[in-house]
Amino acid sequence: MNGRTVLERFPAGGPRGSWPAEEFAQARRLEGQPAEVVMDLASDMFLVIVRSGGAADAVA
Repeated sequence: MNGRTVLERFPAGGPRGSWPAEEFAQARRLEGQPAEVVMDLASDMFLVIVRSGGAADAVA
């Protein structure tokens, strides 16, 4: 397992000046989830993820 949960997927070719993945991730962070955006090159999609079970979870 790669230690992440994908919350949502967004196409990389969005309209100019539009950042839907970043906006979605920011809304999740405001809800208390440590969401971040990563690029999946194989599918050409932005993924909003939450990492789990890694070293970052061990740091208080």
